[in-house]
Amino acid sequence: MKIALLIIDMQKVFLSNRKEINGIEKACEYINYVAELLRSRTQLIIHVKDVEGESERDKSLSEFIPEIKVKEGDMEISKLKSNSFWNTDLENILLKNKAELVIVSGFAAENCVLFTYNGAVERNFKTVILQNGIIGENSASILETYRDRNIISYPAIEFLMNNISTVDSGLST
Repeated sequence: MKIALLIIDMQKVFLSNRKEINGIEKACEYINYVAELLRSRTQLIIHVKDVEGESERDKSLSEFIPEIKVKEGDMEISKLKSNSFWNTDLENILLKNKAELVIVSGFAAENCVLFTYNGAVERNFKTVILQNGIIGENSASILETYRDRNIISYPAIEFLMNNISTVDSGLST
């Protein structure tokens, strides 16, 4: 089974000096933990960078916040719209790598996370949101994003990774 973790818009331009956004540290901890777990099993880690308006601002603000670990082998795509699939190569990357499950994480729950989740579902990917791995403008937006959507916890991802050969053999029969 191939899994792709999308880490959306965890950039300085959106999150530096935004102490009013609750849960940044916790979300980064969950995202980094799951990313490392998936990396250890050669799964896809894709950092999505919003470059809309980049020409009008300091380019360093488009960098990812230091709390999110970007490692060699991770992929990066740039986007101009809230939906990470809109006019990007994301769908082709997922198809080429035979991603069977797409895990969505990052910022902002009520915008880019939600629109990308919907974009993945519309393209028939099995899609989930990483529990405790999204942040938003306020805690209510996070709860609203979880409502009526598929979510996955890191223990469930651990279980999948520890049983991947069993899962793969079950899928092929």
